[in-house]
Amino acid sequence: MSEKNFLAEQFKANRAHLKSVAYRMLGSTSEAEDAVQEAWLRLSRSETSDVRSLGGWLTTVVSRICLDMLRARKQRREDPLGPGVAEPSVSHADPGGYEHEAMLADSVGLAMLVVLQQLTPAERIAFVLHDMFDLPFDEIAPIVDRSPEAARQLASRARRRVQGKGNPDESQLADNRQIVGAFLTASRTGDLSGLLAVLDPNVVMRADTAAVRLGAVSPTTRGADAVARAFAGRARSAQIGLIDGAIGVIIAPEGNLRLVLEVTIRDGRIVEISSVADNDRLAEMELTVLQ
Repeated sequence: MSEKNFLAEQFKANRAHLKSVAYRMLGSTSEAEDAVQEAWLRLSRSETSDVRSLGGWLTTVVSRICLDMLRARKQRREDPLGPGVAEPSVSHADPGGYEHEAMLADSVGLAMLVVLQQLTPAERIAFVLHDMFDLPFDEIAPIVDRSPEAARQLASRARRRVQGKGNPDESQLADNRQIVGAFLTASRTGDLSGLLAVLDPNVVMRADTAAVRLGAVSPTTRGADAVARAFAGRARSAQIGLIDGAIGVIIAPEGNLRLVLEVTIRDGRIVEISSVADNDRLAEMELTVLQ
């Protein structure tokens, strides 16, 4: 069997799974089909001799395609589903299509799809891959351009929204706000001891490419001492805010959004800081400055 025929057979074997993944992410059978077709085009143009699991590779590719489609949709502010939406259309001409589409609609449910539409693209990808397809966060992280810990947080936030718990409880928000406030105060005054007091010894700071260009920081900084020194004397225009419902830091001098810091807190200390300046990712976020 030629390599092309082998890839075609493997793709055919994975097609139903890929469409299920894409449908849950996009909520549209036609867009799901487009995403799967694009995955085939990428597969046919790619060198796959070193790929250990073609099914896993295809799931990753489809997920990234769906993420791009969700981001584009959000920028257009167009959602294919909403309250009172009709059942997804299916084609009797598609061999096996009617049964498969009916299975998709039944297994997900329109109510769930409407709820999923309220999530940010990255939240939706993380939630669908982990909670619906049991993909580990180590594999989800590179798809959404986050660390495994941040991907876990995305899925957790999405899960709370899906379950009708849109925000953490007030006491948790208040505690996290106090910790981030102490972090910013120590940062502005160059208080290394104050910074070390709120940073976990193994804290990790990550910065996307745009943030690295803005602040001349490293893509990854590890350890409380290194992170404290990176922030000492900085953050003068930073403000505490809600980032997709979680306490974080918003930097918008004169009202111009430049950067956000997604902060992960565990046991009263900051364990991870993700510095985000990429415009596409910033456009996904729901931001509220707290006075």
